[in-house]
Amino acid sequence: MNPNPALRRLGFSDTDRVVILHADDIGMCQASLTAFADLWGEGVISSGAVMMPCPWAPAAAEYCRSHPGVDMGVHTTLTSEWDRYRWGPLSTRDPGSGLMDAEGYLHHSSEDVQAGAGPEAVQGEIRTQVARALEWGIDVTHVDTHMGTVAHPKFIPAYVQIALEHRLPAMIPRLDAAGLARMGLDAESAVAFAAVIMQLEEQGMPLVDRLASMPLDQPEGQIPRAKELLGGLPAGVTHFILHPSVDTPELRAITPDWPSRVANYRAFISGEIGDFLRETGIQVIGYRALRNLMRSGA
Repeated sequence: MNPNPALRRLGFSDTDRVVILHADDIGMCQASLTAFADLWGEGVISSGAVMMPCPWAPAAAEYCRSHPGVDMGVHTTLTSEWDRYRWGPLSTRDPGSGLMDAEGYLHHSSEDVQAGAGPEAVQGEIRTQVARALEWGIDVTHVDTHMGTVAHPKFIPAYVQIALEHRLPAMIPRLDAAGLARMGLDAESAVAFAAVIMQLEEQGMPLVDRLASMPLDQPEGQIPRAKELLGGLPAGVTHFILHPSVDTPELRAITPDWPSRVANYRAFISGEIGDFLRETGIQVIGYRALRNLMRSGA
């Protein structure tokens, strides 16, 4: 791919390394919101995304209203993956929508959603989640996707359409067909999606170049691992994902990967990652900068 045009639009050079330090799963539980508030308050992350169907979404919205500069997107949520802690869709209770499992919750896996839900139902659910975030006073900066569920040929159009309707950047990596195939898309879907990506960029939607993430299966050594991942980033804009949470009994009961979520939080709250970024010259932005580009037409 050619250099990301968003770099120069933001005042960077084609060779600059720019990162969005992004906290996923905000509002999934109390521990996720507390961690986000701590990290945002210390200035060590630059963006986050809220899961609107989850129990702590109202508290996340309250936090956003009281911190109007916060960079918060909508983590479009079509799955409910845990065994004993579940949530359902906001847009419907109709089993015929294909959005729910036999228990009335969102499906456990992306594959089940992709097999069972129609594009109209998914579009309705994403639209409802974004609308509710706005109604609750969140100054939404972008949309992204929980567990990558929208990365399917029948769902991508709805995801893109709703982002465009609200003039929001969508978290989509600007990959060619070969790059998308390496991410697991079949050849036909990869070619079609690559064409969509090119069209979006031509229409002025600023896109990230790639995704990177902190591991959720390696709680030990996360500070050196973060430095390794960040230090190895090439030029362009990277959406860098972490799943920070503070350590609580509730978190431990919800998910077996709680040690890594807590380790994500502790690594970034330490201050070492911020120092490392400053020393290496990696630039940090949030999605608000990309949204402003998109809305200004600059």
